[in-house]
Amino acid sequence: MNEDKLNLLWTTDHPEQFFHMAAMYTLNSQARGWWKQVNLIIWGPSARLAGTDPKIQTELREILAAGATVEACKDCADRYGVSEVLEKIGVRVRYMGEPMTGYLKNGEKFLTV
Repeated sequence: MNEDKLNLLWTTDHPEQFFHMAAMYTLNSQARGWWKQVNLIIWGPSARLAGTDPKIQTELREILAAGATVEACKDCADRYGVSEVLEKIGVRVRYMGEPMTGYLKNGEKFLTV
């Protein structure tokens, strides 16, 4: 179990929730060392928004540059036709059911937006 890891699960398609909560907390948590490891997970409608909004893509690049990891549900990204765009940004696009189950069974911390 990694007690100093935070997984932030972003599922909404509301840009303000991304910018004023998910991105803000992910970036600051990683940059300021609040958590040793921060992982942003893009799942559901957030995949469409991340794959089509240039401002969000810029913010995702900043999050990655700060050292956080970003993953996206492949099934969701494929359904919205944005898998390639997300991969070019540096997002790890993969089927997330099994990894998510592993994170939960390992007792990792989660914050959901």
